[in-house]
Amino acid sequence: MDFEEKISKAVTDLRYLLNRGYRKKGALKFVSDRYLLNIHERNYLARKVFSREAALSRQNKILDISRVKDENVFVDGYNVLITVESICTGYPSLVRCDDGFLRDINAVFGKYKINDTTKTALTQIMLILKYYNPRFVKFLYDSPVSQSGELSKITRNILKASDVSGDAVTSKNVDSELISLSKDIGGIVATSDSAVIDKIQRVIDIPCEILKKMR
Repeated sequence: MDFEEKISKAVTDLRYLLNRGYRKKGALKFVSDRYLLNIHERNYLARKVFSREAALSRQNKILDISRVKDENVFVDGYNVLITVESICTGYPSLVRCDDGFLRDINAVFGKYKINDTTKTALTQIMLILKYYNPRFVKFLYDSPVSQSGELSKITRNILKASDVSGDAVTSKNVDSELISLSKDIGGIVATSDSAVIDKIQRVIDIPCEILKKMR
């Protein structure tokens, strides 16, 4: 069985199990073990495949980026940045997922380091946000990740240079804070994190919008 056939069968089997109510963790392990998938292939399945119910629910929450005009926007910093960096380097690790979101499958989040593409990616994010004129943009970076403080400073500088009203901060629990901000202040969240999307009502996919404009 070649690579494409193996992955195609694994995707079909995992969707089948999820649509019948199996918990994703157990179903993912079962399918991955059955097809002897490596860590990269398992990450692909984990990020791409969802039950039809979950996929439709999330798709219904995605807003066109033009809707950010005069709105507060809360950005899941590492989640968005890492995916945009992948776009800037030729997007070899990107996948369009069942729920409509664009995701990076490299799983580098906890090991993230500021690199040669960081400022370029942040500038691309600012440019597309500026074009649609949000009221205020707040980037949140996970404080347990190394260099989060420095990355917040770089982001603030690029916000200022791009003439985008906003701030960048670190947080011990970005997911929880994004959900709280969405409920308490209102506004739109930029993320592809399933756990966050399931608990909010309005979301944008900035990497997907950037990729559209680059093609």
